Amino acid sequence: MDYRIGDIVTGKVTGIQAYGVFIALDPHTQGLIHISECRHGFVKGLEDMFHIGEQLEVIILDIDEYSGKISLSLRALQNPGPLSEHRRRKHYWTSRKVHNGFKPIADRLDGWVREALHRIDQE
Repeated sequence: MDYRIGDIVTGKVTGIQAYGVFIALDPHTQGLIHISECRHGFVKGLEDMFHIGEQLEVIILDIDEYSGKISLSLRALQNPGPLSEHRRRKHYWTSRKVHNGFKPIADRLDGWVREALHRIDQE
């Protein structure tokens, strides 16, 4: 069968390793669902989520043209669900209280050096 990136296919679980799950797409083609592509969030153990012989619907993420390896994903087909308050808000670390303006560094350098030397002298 001719597989393409983005195809949604059904396959059978043939092997479970700590790093991912092997899926037989047909008698001659096998792909891998990396542990990071099994579901959204933390995955403790794949043995609890999958069983040998189980049929899964997966999406093809990548096909290595040289080795023929196929990367699969379950996560891309799942709804991520609601985000927690912590993950919903973006945190930008800025120096909002520093008001240096947009002067070039060369204009400010002498002052910074004096401040640093003054701090060193105080220690």
